[in-house]
Amino acid sequence: MSIINSETLREWRHAFHRQPETAFEEHRTSARIAGILDAAGIEKATGLGGGTGVVAWVDGRHGGGRAIGLRADIDALDVSEANTFAHASQRPGKMHACGHDGHTTMLLGAACALAEDPDFAGRVYFIFQPAEENEGGGRVMVEEGLFERFPMEAVYGVHNWPGMAVGEAAVHDAAVMAAFDVFTVKLTGSGCHAAMPHLGKDVVLAACQLVNQLQGIVSREVPAHQTAVMSVTQFHAGDAYNVMPETVELCGTVRCFDAELRDHLEARFRQAIATMATFHGLDASVDYQSRYPATFNTPAEASRCAEVLEAMPDIRRVHRDLPPSMASEDFAFMLQQRPGAYIWLGNGKDSASLHNPKYDFNDALAPIGVAYWTALARALLG
Repeated sequence: MSIINSETLREWRHAFHRQPETAFEEHRTSARIAGILDAAGIEKATGLGGGTGVVAWVDGRHGGGRAIGLRADIDALDVSEANTFAHASQRPGKMHACGHDGHTTMLLGAACALAEDPDFAGRVYFIFQPAEENEGGGRVMVEEGLFERFPMEAVYGVHNWPGMAVGEAAVHDAAVMAAFDVFTVKLTGSGCHAAMPHLGKDVVLAACQLVNQLQGIVSREVPAHQTAVMSVTQFHAGDAYNVMPETVELCGTVRCFDAELRDHLEARFRQAIATMATFHGLDASVDYQSRYPATFNTPAEASRCAEVLEAMPDIRRVHRDLPPSMASEDFAFMLQQRPGAYIWLGNGKDSASLHNPKYDFNDALAPIGVAYWTALARALLG
């Protein structure tokens, strides 16, 4: 009798959810993954991707030399959970607010299902990747030789998607997720009494003007047919009512799809800060980091994924025309090395958004995810 059923998947997922671990610290999560794989008799390699990644594999009974990779992210976020259900996070300040507990569960379920009935030719690799959130665990795995040690011709990923009904999916032919850069800007002037601002150099005024000016780079310099977002998300200055602070720090993110545009936005960003600092007589320092490239599917692999989804009884609709997301995904590093596709599966119309403290992965999605992974593997290696 198969161990892969809705109740088992729910138990696995809730266990992962209760013990969230963030980037490169997923030791308990990695050990639980390894334990489930061992119980199913599935071969694996551990200690990958900075120490907490796992790659497992199942060989088909019909032989063959082809191989594909299926990937799930395993890390959580530094978010304080607002949910009060029984499987809520037991680690203060950390939470599975993006559904990686569900992604891990679905891939484990698929590995066990394919091991029980390996009715395919070739090999399926199951990639359990750490540190997707901000820290680039996908890049680390690639740099450590993921595709050399585990040769595969294509690689595939899945993300749950709030706002889309369970039983629906989305597949993009090309762009799926945006490139992701982060910045920290520090402006330094001279503080003074708030009643005598003429005696200082006002970093708050300069920073406020800078926030507005930066938006003009996107609204007036990005072609209308392209997409970009520049968001200031942190503004730190001062600690008293009657003191003009000496320093202000701004942090935020820049996102787009086109590589040439990405370079242009960084250059204009730096120029805007230098100009503003000169005008106000301030010193400025800029830490601008390019984090993730844009995530692009390859059309042939995306079409195969859509065909598999459209043939599944639990999938009522496959969207082929949704706009890509301005969120980012380090699966992009894997797709830079191999063809493949990254799809969305609906997490429910009423689901809280990703990274929200009230978010929870929908357990009704887990069996659908397992069915998709197993159907895709058999279709590609049949």
